[in-house]
Amino acid sequence: MAQANTQQAKTQFGYRRHPDQDRPGQNPAEHPVVIVGAGPVGLSLAIDLAQRGQSVVLLDDADRIGEGSRAICFSKRSLEYWDRLGVGDRMVEKGVVWSVGRIFHGESQLYQFNLLPEDGHKRPAFINLQQYYAEAYLVDRISDLPEVDLRWRNKVTALEQRNDSVALTIETPEGAYRLHAQYVVACDGARSSLRQMVGAEFAGQVFEDQFLIADVKMTAEFPTERWFWFDPPFHAGRSALLHRQPDDVWRIDLQLNRYADPVVEKKPENVRPRIARMLGHDKFEFEWISLYKFQCRRMDRFIHGRVVFAGDSAHQVSPFGARGANSGLEDAENLSWKLDRVLRGKSPASLLESYHVERSLAADENIRESTRSTDFMAPNSHQETRLRKAVLSLAKETEFGKRMVNGGRLSVPCSYDTSLSSPDADAWRGGPSPGCSMPDAPVSSREGEQVYLTDAFRKGGTDFALLSFSNGAQVGAPEGVKDIRIGGEGGLADPLGLVAKRYDAEAGAAYLLRPDGYVAARFRHPTREAIAAALSRAQGLN
Repeated sequence: MAQANTQQAKTQFGYRRHPDQDRPGQNPAEHPVVIVGAGPVGLSLAIDLAQRGQSVVLLDDADRIGEGSRAICFSKRSLEYWDRLGVGDRMVEKGVVWSVGRIFHGESQLYQFNLLPEDGHKRPAFINLQQYYAEAYLVDRISDLPEVDLRWRNKVTALEQRNDSVALTIETPEGAYRLHAQYVVACDGARSSLRQMVGAEFAGQVFEDQFLIADVKMTAEFPTERWFWFDPPFHAGRSALLHRQPDDVWRIDLQLNRYADPVVEKKPENVRPRIARMLGHDKFEFEWISLYKFQCRRMDRFIHGRVVFAGDSAHQVSPFGARGANSGLEDAENLSWKLDRVLRGKSPASLLESYHVERSLAADENIRESTRSTDFMAPNSHQETRLRKAVLSLAKETEFGKRMVNGGRLSVPCSYDTSLSSPDADAWRGGPSPGCSMPDAPVSSREGEQVYLTDAFRKGGTDFALLSFSNGAQVGAPEGVKDIRIGGEGGLADPLGLVAKRYDAEAGAAYLLRPDGYVAARFRHPTREAIAAALSRAQGLN
């Protein structure tokens, strides 16, 4: 779909023959985990499993990254996950940090919003970073991990499910070979070949309106904010979006007529006048031009035997709201610790079913929100058009009208109401309930160094953790559970009181945190028995 790609950095990798290819076909190599697809989801999952001590084979049918304009918005939750994988600092240092967005109707601003109005978080609400940078940093991280065997130009051409493994046939420039895996994770994108191999459907809705993406390189004085227009003067009757990226590159999305000819619309000589009208000048160069339609689809089940699907191979949403890549990273985060426990025999294989249940809930939520955004931005009927017109008119004068405007509501972590969570036995006025993501807050170490709660959580590995608020009668963490104490002798200090506030914590309270940073249970008056029961439940043991 590309029409121009003049400045974009590329990284190409050479094919290397592997000893697995020299084994006889009747005696293929056996591996615990094979991941198919070296995009952000597959790369992150491979790193996560490797840090847990698992050996991973990662296959990709290409030999390069960094082609095409794809994901650019990465959320606070994704950055906290990447911190645990050792790449968060690099992502933020290169990325463009932002939290403010503005919504316009015509030439007038309807309102602005701040996605992270409060201080006391290590990571920003969002960064904008081209996907090819994110992938390059993840590949660099993998080069430090001998547990990951990354094989370029290795294409899976056949898959056979067995009782205790999956047999894969892999095509390379030097011919085909076979290998066996206890589990295969398909991270091979919206056109997943593995999804076809297991015979799974990918059902949902395709929206007919077309959108033009143009990444342009220019020097501009626009603030680092997300700007969205309904019916702008430079693109009458349609919508437009402007985002800043690193390297003086700007992402522009323009809604087009659903009957527009993609071949004609993608030609640079036709795109340039549109962008010039928007910017008021033509002093820019094209990095990338493409046309796309929205699609909101998902698999019925994310697990087929010993083949697990994650990211766009399992679900697909429209790009408005930044729900695609971020939800895929949440898939990886959710799956890694569960797969690790199953492979080690610490939890039964049924624990993986909770991956399907929890990430299906998230996929449904993301598709629902993405569909609502699309219907508002590109109405499909006269009634929807009238509703949008009325809402935009009300938004100029009323607060409730502003809340009804939908220019792509940005992704937030999903909450899980599943069997892994223990219901509250006590009354709480606030704080994250079981099934919710842990909030961050500043803390101080015993040496007086200011760090963050998310730093304390990832220190020493990410397994289960007990976050407790000391009152001198501390209930210790069970064996194998990390102990994070706030207050008391040897505990972390809460200098601004934000940990206690954000967790609605009084002295003696405790939170049991899952390895992915979600709350498994919380207690006003914890006992060893109650913590042990919640831990067993969260591990899928009862």
